[in-house]
Amino acid sequence: MLSVLAPAGRVEALLGNEAIVRGALEAGLDVAAAYPGTPSTEIGDTLGAIAKRIGVYFEWSTNEKVAVEVVTAAAWSGLRGLTCMKHVGLNVASDALFTLAYAGTKGGLVVVNAGDPSAHSSQNEQDNRYYAVSMGLPMLEPSNSQEAKDFTKEAFDLSERYEIPFILRTTTRVSHSRGPVLLGEIKKGKGKGNFKPEEFDQYLQVGAIARKHHKKLLQKLESIERDLGKDSRFYKLEGEENSSLGIITSGISYSYAWEAIKRLGSKAKLLKLGLTFPFPKEIVSDFIEELETLIVIEELEPFLENQVKALAKDCAPNLKIIGKLTGHFPRVAEYTPKIVVKALSEIRGDSLPLDLEKIERRAKLVLERVPSRPPVLCPACPHRATGYSIRRATSGRPTIYVGDIGCYALLFQKPFEIEHITHAMGSSVGFANGFSIATDQPIVALIGDSTFFHAGIPALINAIHNKHTFVAVILDNRITAMTGHQSHPGVPVDAMGEEAPMIDIGKLVRSMGVEFVKEIDPYNFKEMESALKEALDREGLSVIIAKRECALLTVRRKRREGEKIVPFRVDPEKCTHCLVCINTYACPAFVDTGEKMMIDPSVCFGCGSCVAICPFGAIEPSGGAKSWLEEVE
Repeated sequence: MLSVLAPAGRVEALLGNEAIVRGALEAGLDVAAAYPGTPSTEIGDTLGAIAKRIGVYFEWSTNEKVAVEVVTAAAWSGLRGLTCMKHVGLNVASDALFTLAYAGTKGGLVVVNAGDPSAHSSQNEQDNRYYAVSMGLPMLEPSNSQEAKDFTKEAFDLSERYEIPFILRTTTRVSHSRGPVLLGEIKKGKGKGNFKPEEFDQYLQVGAIARKHHKKLLQKLESIERDLGKDSRFYKLEGEENSSLGIITSGISYSYAWEAIKRLGSKAKLLKLGLTFPFPKEIVSDFIEELETLIVIEELEPFLENQVKALAKDCAPNLKIIGKLTGHFPRVAEYTPKIVVKALSEIRGDSLPLDLEKIERRAKLVLERVPSRPPVLCPACPHRATGYSIRRATSGRPTIYVGDIGCYALLFQKPFEIEHITHAMGSSVGFANGFSIATDQPIVALIGDSTFFHAGIPALINAIHNKHTFVAVILDNRITAMTGHQSHPGVPVDAMGEEAPMIDIGKLVRSMGVEFVKEIDPYNFKEMESALKEALDREGLSVIIAKRECALLTVRRKRREGEKIVPFRVDPEKCTHCLVCINTYACPAFVDTGEKMMIDPSVCFGCGSCVAICPFGAIEPSGGAKSWLEEVE
């Protein structure tokens, strides 16, 4: 992380996300705000770690829309602002960004949006390049760490030049790949700005004023295309100059295309686009007019392919265009060199390289021998205890379990199976509103603490005002855990590690007017189960706050303080191999030997929550370990 601050002239191996931070620093960043979401999270984590040292302000905002508004105000005051979010985060921010395209900016403003092809850590694969078109915001797409740094720096300059936010679009492989980056000078920001609109209506977007600004936006985009469409900083032309076969690509797909050409020894010329909106018509027209065949290589949707087809109708009507629309490339999941090599060899009628076939065979053998392992909640995770109690409390009831985005989404798996729905941030409480109208079934909505602050509060207010009946369980593990332990308004520190006012969820919910609110340690199974049953039996909204910090935070704190983590054990004399521990609690520390159960001491975090699970009292402390109840007492 500190390599981001290395002196100019050095070459450092940086993640794409770290390179983006360095580019922002070289551009003179003043203010940054974000909401954590993989694959963009490391941008905020890096800024949070270094912000105080370099005089930059950074915050984890309550959601992406607020983050955009924070940095927009900074840019309107003449400062340079950066916001970053994952692809679905742009859905939340879009309301502000659509209109911001009309208003424009004064200082530079860069919106980093990280896509997640293959949905590695997301609920969908949406292709946000279409957002750039519909918003009317110019978009740059780096293909590696060096370009991530360079394009970020350029984006700030271009944003100020054209008085419009620039989108920097990355994907998982660009964000999380590490590559060599030549560093430039870090530029100190202005620190403070001054808000003074030059036109009285610049920031007013109503009626005739908005229509005027829309026209101005279209003029800006025309200027950007004209000025940057043939700018060599944002395109790369290579390969066989006189070849009748051409390839157009962008982003990480360029790396796969380049490797495929080298492996196959193909004679083709290649055009890599760094500016993908506004679409650089002139450079693309020049590239395709002498070609016989064009292959478009891009992940997800046929974004470039459709624009090339529209352009070719006039400048190269006989051009054969091959891509997703011809069925040669998939529209699902991220690409790999193998996918692109296979597609190119099929198109050209070439045989696959021998080394690729050998690699495929080896990979197949490895996959056949490695057992599948679904994602699991960590040992000692308080969400496991909450899931256990909910399952017991709702037994025999036709309950609708509405989940949300967070670690607890894994409670959809056996043995808990208490998430019928996982949709979008805050949707659990929103959907519970609707189910309370549509059915007479019991409803349990699960939402995490960070997600509650992000998007759960408006839906809870809606439930209170409209007198809906359901049980909202707020799983408060004292941090934004799933994305790597970022702060949120419910913890006493901010993104830069400074002491900060903490919003008490219990007090907040009670102040809204919820009458039934209980805050319970989820390790206290009896109290949790009793509270859940009581809540399910009553009319109206009930809120239960399952409050215990993330186990990883607990373990790290104990290690810092020199406290030894002592695991629990199974007494083989008492164990009957009934499998209740695995079948109802499923902690990964449990090991089934075939005859008895045991606890793997290298995995057990020593929480002792499992002691109450065993009907025969076979789980016990070992060597000074204490159960949660003993610790409390």
